[in-house]
Amino acid sequence: MFALRQEPDPGQWWLCGARVHNIGGPSMALGQALALWAIAKEHRRGRFELIQSIWSGPAGLVAVLAAKLLGLPSAVHVAGGELVALHDIGYGGRLAWRGRLREALVLRGADVLTAASRPVLDQLAALGHAGQRLPLGVDLAEFPLSEPRPRVVGAALRLVQVASLNRVKDQSCLLRALAQVPRAELDVIGEDTLNGEMQALAAQLGVSGRVRFHGFLTQAEMRPLLARADLYVVSSRHEAGPLAMLEAAVLGVPSIGTAVGHLVEWTPQAALVVAPGDVQGMAALIARVNGDEVLRLRLAREAQRLARAEDADFSHGQFEQLHAELAGR
Repeated sequence: MFALRQEPDPGQWWLCGARVHNIGGPSMALGQALALWAIAKEHRRGRFELIQSIWSGPAGLVAVLAAKLLGLPSAVHVAGGELVALHDIGYGGRLAWRGRLREALVLRGADVLTAASRPVLDQLAALGHAGQRLPLGVDLAEFPLSEPRPRVVGAALRLVQVASLNRVKDQSCLLRALAQVPRAELDVIGEDTLNGEMQALAAQLGVSGRVRFHGFLTQAEMRPLLARADLYVVSSRHEAGPLAMLEAAVLGVPSIGTAVGHLVEWTPQAALVVAPGDVQGMAALIARVNGDEVLRLRLAREAQRLARAEDADFSHGQFEQLHAELAGR
């Protein structure tokens, strides 16, 4: 496994039986060049059968170039915002001409393109490329299935979100919606990249007493907070998944939120959605679920069924089949 910048300094370590080569270095461009050299070096030691990239972007470019140089097949999993350009928040792989050129080279050069959800495949199709749906599922050994539990009568609705505090996750939309639903509390789990901006907004909206910002938590620390929630809320402007929503579903917690990723695939049977940035719509969805326990439990059971059907073992099998087909070429 080759990571461009998992850590700032170069290094190698073992993880679950895989040798990780962290390239690091002072710049992404230099890191890409060094990654190509490292892949070629390892290929000489023991021939690779194929190259798989998780993400398009810089990693995808390295994977496609290395595969071409070594005469190998390549697969690229489009896992984030590589195909979008949200100029107002400076997000996406297609913001500038360099990014658009890079993505064109990656998408054209890969032998197979995959993505976790139908909306990303639709974005690929809009750019003239076919892709295969390959969801990244939940490890049921780490997140064991839990029966959706009824709420305590009269208790406040417990909302949860697992996402870094940043512009594309759009917690400002969520906080503004929360301000319109008085009988609801919110746990936000994720690294703060906005230097306290969301905490200040919560204070300005008068909801600080109903919001807990936990910062980054490990999976073991996060899991109890997910499990005791009544509703998972996605407020993102763009998502390929998100995986945390699937983890919540496995634990018996349904989701509502913006029309991105798996939420688009699941609505209306297993999730409810509004357009990204729709504060009024988000507040209305939260209030609707708050007042309809039958609906909440129905969404929870269907979401759990879907997440269970495409768990981590399913993802493993899909990748294994894909790689066998590529190697057979």
